[in-house]
Amino acid sequence: MKAITDKIPLSIAEKKKVSLFLRREDLLHPQISGNKFRKLKYNLEAAKAKGHETLLTFGGAFSNHIAATAYAGKFHNLKTIGVIRGEELLENWHENQTLELAHEQGMQFKFVTREAYRKKNDVSFIDGLKSELGEFYLLPEGGTNSLAVKGCEEILNVEDKNFDYVACAVGTGGTIAGISNSAVDTQKVLGFPALKGDFLKEDICKFATKENWSLCSDYHFGGYAKVTTQLINFINEFKKATSIPLDPIYTGKMMFGILDLIKLDYFPPGSKILAIHTGGLQGVKGMNENLKKKNLPLICV
Repeated sequence: MKAITDKIPLSIAEKKKVSLFLRREDLLHPQISGNKFRKLKYNLEAAKAKGHETLLTFGGAFSNHIAATAYAGKFHNLKTIGVIRGEELLENWHENQTLELAHEQGMQFKFVTREAYRKKNDVSFIDGLKSELGEFYLLPEGGTNSLAVKGCEEILNVEDKNFDYVACAVGTGGTIAGISNSAVDTQKVLGFPALKGDFLKEDICKFATKENWSLCSDYHFGGYAKVTTQLINFINEFKKATSIPLDPIYTGKMMFGILDLIKLDYFPPGSKILAIHTGGLQGVKGMNENLKKKNLPLICV
Protein backbone atom coordinates (compact mmCIF):
# COMPACT_ATOMS: atom_id res chain seq x y z
CA MET A 1 0.00 0.00 0.00
CA LYS A 2 1.27 3.47 -0.92
CA ALA A 3 0.50 6.71 0.89
CA ILE A 4 0.23 10.09 -0.81
CA THR A 5 3.06 12.60 -0.62
CA ASP A 6 2.40 16.33 -0.21
CA LYS A 7 4.89 19.08 -0.99
CA ILE A 8 5.04 21.54 1.92
CA PRO A 9 5.33 25.06 0.40
CA LEU A 10 6.66 26.97 3.40
CA SER A 11 8.56 30.21 2.87
CA ILE A 12 11.56 29.12 4.95
CA ALA A 13 12.12 26.12 2.67
CA GLU A 14 11.93 28.31 -0.42
CA LYS A 15 14.26 30.88 1.16
CA LYS A 16 16.86 28.22 1.95
CA LYS A 17 16.38 26.58 -1.48
CA VAL A 18 15.36 23.17 -0.18
CA SER A 19 12.29 21.10 -1.04
CA LEU A 20 10.22 19.61 1.78
CA PHE A 21 7.70 16.81 1.28
CA LEU A 22 5.46 14.96 3.74
CA ARG A 23 4.47 11.29 3.29
CA ARG A 24 0.91 11.01 4.61
CA GLU A 25 1.13 7.62 6.30
CA ASP A 26 -1.53 8.92 8.69
CA LEU A 27 -4.09 8.48 5.90
CA LEU A 28 -3.44 4.76 5.33
CA HIS A 29 -6.34 3.74 7.55
CA PRO A 30 -8.89 5.78 9.53
CA GLN A 31 -8.00 4.10 12.84
CA ILE A 32 -4.86 1.98 12.30
CA SER A 33 -2.83 4.76 10.75
CA GLY A 34 0.79 5.52 10.04
CA ASN A 35 3.59 3.36 11.36
CA LYS A 36 1.14 1.35 13.50
CA PHE A 37 -0.46 0.02 10.32
CA ARG A 38 3.00 -0.98 9.07
CA LYS A 39 4.11 -2.52 12.36
CA LEU A 40 0.98 -4.62 12.80
CA LYS A 41 0.76 -5.94 9.22
CA TYR A 42 3.12 -8.93 9.46
CA ASN A 43 2.53 -9.48 13.18
CA LEU A 44 -1.16 -10.03 12.51
CA GLU A 45 -0.32 -12.50 9.76
CA ALA A 46 2.01 -14.38 12.13
CA ALA A 47 -0.52 -14.45 14.97
CA LYS A 48 -3.21 -15.93 12.76
CA ALA A 49 -0.80 -18.40 11.10
CA LYS A 50 0.21 -19.70 14.54
CA GLY A 51 -3.40 -20.14 15.55
CA HIS A 52 -3.48 -17.46 18.24
CA GLU A 53 -6.83 -16.03 19.25
CA THR A 54 -5.53 -13.23 21.49
CA LEU A 55 -3.07 -10.35 21.12
CA LEU A 56 -1.41 -8.92 24.23
CA THR A 57 0.62 -5.73 24.25
CA PHE A 58 1.85 -2.89 26.45
CA GLY A 59 1.34 0.86 26.51
CA GLY A 60 0.69 4.04 28.42
CA ALA A 61 -2.49 6.03 28.85
CA PHE A 62 -2.31 7.76 25.45
CA SER A 63 -0.58 5.02 23.48
CA ASN A 64 -1.22 5.04 19.73
CA HIS A 65 -0.13 1.41 19.70
CA ILE A 66 -2.77 0.41 22.26
CA ALA A 67 -5.52 2.06 20.21
CA ALA A 68 -4.29 0.61 16.90
CA THR A 69 -3.96 -2.91 18.32
CA ALA A 70 -7.51 -2.77 19.65
CA TYR A 71 -8.89 -1.74 16.25
CA ALA A 72 -6.77 -4.29 14.39
CA GLY A 73 -7.78 -7.08 16.76
CA LYS A 74 -11.46 -6.41 16.29
CA PHE A 75 -11.07 -6.22 12.50
CA HIS A 76 -9.25 -9.57 12.44
CA ASN A 77 -11.55 -11.24 15.02
CA LEU A 78 -8.79 -11.48 17.61
CA LYS A 79 -9.19 -10.74 21.30
CA THR A 80 -6.92 -8.01 22.62
CA ILE A 81 -5.39 -7.35 26.04
CA GLY A 82 -3.60 -4.14 26.93
CA VAL A 83 -1.19 -4.11 29.87
CA ILE A 84 -1.39 -0.45 30.86
CA ARG A 85 1.31 1.47 32.72
CA GLY A 86 -0.10 3.17 35.81
CA GLU A 87 -2.23 1.39 38.39
CA GLU A 88 -3.87 4.71 39.30
CA LEU A 89 -5.75 4.59 35.97
CA LEU A 90 -7.83 1.66 37.19
CA GLU A 91 -10.45 3.91 38.78
CA ASN A 92 -10.84 6.55 36.06
CA TRP A 93 -9.75 5.03 32.76
CA HIS A 94 -13.19 5.83 31.27
CA GLU A 95 -12.13 9.48 31.32
CA ASN A 96 -9.18 8.70 29.02
CA GLN A 97 -10.00 9.08 25.32
CA THR A 98 -7.45 6.52 24.12
CA LEU A 99 -8.42 3.81 26.59
CA GLU A 100 -12.11 4.42 26.02
CA LEU A 101 -11.61 3.97 22.26
CA ALA A 102 -9.65 0.76 22.83
CA HIS A 103 -12.31 -0.56 25.21
CA GLU A 104 -15.03 0.14 22.64
CA GLN A 105 -13.12 -2.16 20.27
CA GLY A 106 -13.19 -4.94 22.85
CA MET A 107 -9.77 -4.58 24.45
CA GLN A 108 -9.39 -5.96 27.98
CA PHE A 109 -7.12 -3.99 30.30
CA LYS A 110 -4.66 -5.05 32.98
CA PHE A 111 -3.35 -2.07 34.92
CA VAL A 112 0.05 -2.48 36.54
CA THR A 113 2.33 -0.29 38.61
CA ARG A 114 5.19 1.52 36.91
CA GLU A 115 7.60 -0.75 38.76
CA ALA A 116 5.90 -3.87 37.40
CA TYR A 117 5.66 -2.33 33.94
CA ARG A 118 9.45 -2.04 33.75
CA LYS A 119 9.55 -5.87 33.81
CA LYS A 120 7.58 -6.09 30.55
CA ASN A 121 10.49 -7.79 28.76
CA ASP A 122 11.26 -10.30 31.52
CA VAL A 123 10.43 -13.93 30.70
CA SER A 124 9.12 -14.55 34.23
CA PHE A 125 6.77 -11.57 33.97
CA ILE A 126 5.42 -12.74 30.59
CA ASP A 127 4.97 -16.28 31.93
CA GLY A 128 2.99 -14.84 34.85
CA LEU A 129 0.70 -13.02 32.42
CA LYS A 130 0.13 -16.26 30.51
CA SER A 131 -0.75 -18.09 33.72
CA GLU A 132 -3.24 -15.40 34.62
CA LEU A 133 -4.68 -14.51 31.21
CA GLY A 134 -4.11 -17.58 29.02
CA GLU A 135 -2.06 -17.98 25.85
CA PHE A 136 -1.52 -14.95 23.63
CA TYR A 137 0.56 -13.55 20.78
CA LEU A 138 2.92 -11.02 22.31
CA LEU A 139 3.36 -7.59 20.75
CA PRO A 140 6.10 -5.53 22.44
CA GLU A 141 5.56 -1.98 23.67
CA GLY A 142 5.21 0.27 20.65
CA GLY A 143 4.89 -2.83 18.48
CA THR A 144 8.59 -2.96 17.58
CA ASN A 145 10.01 -6.36 16.67
CA SER A 146 11.55 -7.86 13.53
CA LEU A 147 8.15 -8.25 11.82
CA ALA A 148 7.27 -4.64 12.64
CA VAL A 149 10.54 -3.47 11.12
CA LYS A 150 9.77 -5.56 8.02
CA GLY A 151 6.50 -3.67 7.68
CA CYS A 152 8.21 -0.30 8.13
CA GLU A 153 10.66 -1.19 5.37
CA GLU A 154 7.70 -0.78 3.02
CA ILE A 155 7.20 2.91 3.84
CA LEU A 156 9.72 3.89 1.17
CA ASN A 157 9.27 2.88 -2.46
CA VAL A 158 11.29 3.13 -5.66
CA GLU A 159 9.98 6.62 -6.42
CA ASP A 160 11.58 7.89 -3.21
CA LYS A 161 15.18 7.27 -4.27
CA ASN A 162 15.55 10.88 -5.41
CA PHE A 163 15.18 12.27 -1.89
CA ASP A 164 18.43 13.23 -0.18
CA TYR A 165 17.04 13.01 3.36
CA VAL A 166 14.27 10.96 4.96
CA ALA A 167 13.05 12.06 8.40
CA CYS A 168 10.79 10.42 10.95
CA ALA A 169 9.82 10.69 14.60
CA VAL A 170 11.32 8.07 16.92
CA GLY A 171 9.61 6.27 19.80
CA THR A 172 10.82 2.69 20.20
CA GLY A 173 13.04 2.77 17.10
CA GLY A 174 11.31 0.29 14.81
CA THR A 175 10.18 2.81 12.23
CA ILE A 176 13.56 4.45 11.70
CA ALA A 177 15.20 1.00 11.54
CA GLY A 178 12.82 -0.08 8.78
CA ILE A 179 13.28 3.16 6.83
CA SER A 180 17.05 2.91 7.21
CA ASN A 181 17.06 -0.66 5.92
CA SER A 182 15.15 0.24 2.76
CA ALA A 183 16.81 3.60 2.04
CA VAL A 184 19.19 3.79 -0.91
CA ASP A 185 22.90 4.33 -0.30
CA THR A 186 22.81 8.02 -1.18
CA GLN A 187 20.12 8.87 1.39
CA LYS A 188 20.56 10.05 4.95
CA VAL A 189 17.90 9.04 7.47
CA LEU A 190 17.19 11.45 10.35
CA GLY A 191 15.30 10.46 13.49
CA PHE A 192 13.68 12.90 15.91
CA PRO A 193 13.24 11.19 19.29
CA ALA A 194 10.17 11.97 21.38
CA LEU A 195 12.06 10.83 24.49
CA LYS A 196 15.15 12.01 26.32
CA GLY A 197 18.19 9.76 26.60
CA ASP A 198 20.75 7.99 24.41
CA PHE A 199 19.39 4.48 24.98
CA LEU A 200 17.51 4.62 21.67
CA LYS A 201 20.69 4.14 19.64
CA GLU A 202 21.20 0.68 21.11
CA ASP A 203 17.56 -0.24 20.46
CA ILE A 204 17.73 0.90 16.84
CA CYS A 205 20.96 -1.00 16.22
CA LYS A 206 19.16 -4.24 17.07
CA PHE A 207 17.15 -3.94 13.85
CA ALA A 208 18.97 -1.49 11.55
CA THR A 209 21.24 -3.17 9.00
CA LYS A 210 22.84 0.05 7.74
CA GLU A 211 24.68 2.98 9.30
CA ASN A 212 22.94 5.66 7.24
CA TRP A 213 20.90 7.10 10.12
CA SER A 214 21.42 9.59 12.91
CA LEU A 215 19.32 11.08 15.71
CA CYS A 216 18.47 14.75 16.15
CA SER A 217 17.97 14.72 19.90
CA ASP A 218 17.36 18.40 20.64
CA TYR A 219 13.63 18.48 19.89
CA HIS A 220 11.98 16.30 22.55
CA PHE A 221 10.54 19.35 24.39
CA GLY A 222 11.23 17.82 27.78
CA GLY A 223 10.58 14.17 27.03
CA TYR A 224 7.82 11.76 26.12
CA ALA A 225 4.33 13.34 26.16
CA LYS A 226 5.85 16.66 27.28
CA VAL A 227 4.62 19.74 25.41
CA THR A 228 5.16 23.47 25.64
CA THR A 229 3.24 26.51 24.47
CA GLN A 230 5.90 26.97 21.79
CA LEU A 231 5.23 23.49 20.40
CA ILE A 232 1.44 23.90 20.54
CA ASN A 233 1.64 27.23 18.70
CA PHE A 234 3.90 25.69 16.08
CA ILE A 235 1.50 22.78 15.45
CA ASN A 236 -1.43 25.18 15.09
CA GLU A 237 0.50 27.51 12.77
CA PHE A 238 1.58 24.54 10.64
CA LYS A 239 -2.05 23.37 10.39
CA LYS A 240 -3.16 26.88 9.37
CA ALA A 241 -0.44 27.14 6.72
CA THR A 242 -0.73 23.64 5.24
CA SER A 243 -4.10 22.19 6.38
CA ILE A 244 -2.15 19.20 7.71
CA PRO A 245 -2.65 18.22 11.38
CA LEU A 246 0.31 17.11 13.49
CA ASP A 247 0.32 15.37 16.87
CA PRO A 248 2.20 16.79 19.88
CA ILE A 249 3.95 13.56 20.88
CA TYR A 250 5.74 12.64 17.66
CA THR A 251 5.13 14.41 14.35
CA GLY A 252 4.85 17.91 15.78
CA LYS A 253 8.28 17.61 17.36
CA MET A 254 9.74 16.09 14.20
CA MET A 255 8.43 18.85 11.95
CA PHE A 256 9.55 21.55 14.38
CA GLY A 257 13.02 20.01 14.30
CA ILE A 258 13.15 19.76 10.52
CA LEU A 259 12.17 23.40 10.04
CA ASP A 260 14.64 24.51 12.69
CA LEU A 261 17.42 22.60 10.93
CA ILE A 262 16.40 24.24 7.65
CA LYS A 263 16.75 27.66 9.33
CA LEU A 264 20.18 26.65 10.65
CA ASP A 265 21.36 25.68 7.12
CA TYR A 266 21.77 22.03 8.10
CA PHE A 267 20.54 20.99 4.65
CA PRO A 268 22.60 22.11 1.63
CA PRO A 269 20.77 24.19 -1.00
CA GLY A 270 18.99 21.94 -3.47
CA SER A 271 18.28 19.23 -0.89
CA LYS A 272 15.08 17.22 -1.16
CA ILE A 273 13.67 16.17 2.21
CA LEU A 274 10.96 13.56 2.77
CA ALA A 275 9.33 13.63 6.22
CA ILE A 276 7.12 10.72 7.30
CA HIS A 277 3.81 11.51 9.00
CA THR A 278 3.46 8.50 11.29
CA GLY A 279 -0.06 9.28 12.52
CA GLY A 280 -0.78 9.54 16.23
CA LEU A 281 -3.63 11.99 15.83
CA GLN A 282 -5.98 9.93 18.03
CA GLY A 283 -4.08 11.18 21.06
CA VAL A 284 -4.77 14.86 20.41
CA LYS A 285 -8.18 14.84 22.12
CA GLY A 286 -6.73 13.39 25.29
CA MET A 287 -3.84 15.84 25.22
CA ASN A 288 -6.27 18.73 24.82
CA GLU A 289 -8.11 17.60 27.95
CA ASN A 290 -4.85 17.87 29.87
CA LEU A 291 -4.06 21.24 28.31
CA LYS A 292 -7.45 22.57 29.39
CA LYS A 293 -6.67 21.69 33.01
CA LYS A 294 -3.39 23.60 32.76
CA ASN A 295 -5.00 26.62 31.03
CA LEU A 296 -2.71 26.15 28.03
CA PRO A 297 -3.63 26.68 24.35
CA LEU A 298 -5.39 23.77 22.65
CA ILE A 299 -4.19 21.89 19.59
CA CYS A 300 -6.21 22.34 16.41
CA VAL A 301 -7.50 19.09 14.89
